[in-house]
Amino acid sequence: MEHYIYKNRQKLRCGYTTGSCAAAAAKAAAVMLLCQSSLKKIDLMTPKGILLHLDLHDVQITSSNVTCAVKKDSGDDPDITNGVLVYATVEKQTEPTISLKGGIGVGTVTKAGLEQPIGEAAINRVPRQMIKQELEQIKEDFDYTGGFCVTISIPKGVELAQKTFNPKLGIEGGISVLGTSGIVEPMSEQALLDTIELEMKVRRAGGKNYLIMAPGNYGLDFLREAYGIQDKDVVKCSNYIGQSMDMAADCKFQG
Repeated sequence: MEHYIYKNRQKLRCGYTTGSCAAAAAKAAAVMLLCQSSLKKIDLMTPKGILLHLDLHDVQITSSNVTCAVKKDSGDDPDITNGVLVYATVEKQTEPTISLKGGIGVGTVTKAGLEQPIGEAAINRVPRQMIKQELEQIKEDFDYTGGFCVTISIPKGVELAQKTFNPKLGIEGGISVLGTSGIVEPMSEQALLDTIELEMKVRRAGGKNYLIMAPGNYGLDFLREAYGIQDKDVVKCSNYIGQSMDMAADCKFQG
């Protein structure tokens, strides 16, 4: 991807989200299922208005379903999901709807306060919208009156999840399919704030009325040694203390 931003006088290459990968793979699989021929690339328009031209990997076509993958590219962002393959398997269904499931490596929501209800696959709202929008357009283009069942899988997600906040947030068995713009901006401050806010929402939905915040690891060590408060009970807010207090107020914590 050749889209750049400038930060601290550095030219940094943007990437695209797991949500974009999932939507592009689902779009490509649906097209190949209806036309029964293989594709090597697929185009995807992101919510940010940037058009992606993405290579397809591991294409498998049968008369009943098609599976393919898109490789995540995080650009110059230090993202542990960089290079993982995001798979979509698409099959026809008689109901004229588009259903969406999480396969291997896509986490399951186990706590309230997250974007999706407990028991649902951790595929966030915007990626879900992107997938459904693309597949509705394909139905129209091919004059197809049936529906699609889509399964998103990230085989390396089971291993990678242990290196993320997901287990702490209550997402088990894999990683989340994320993205609001479809594009990854390197070292995004907003991405950090979104993570902090999400952790707060999980605690609030879990019945916590008061929030404990620490700027970093020294704060966590102090709370543990001085008060016996464990890391899992603390939200780490880095240098974003003011913004974190505002978000805590928005979440209706009492203190």
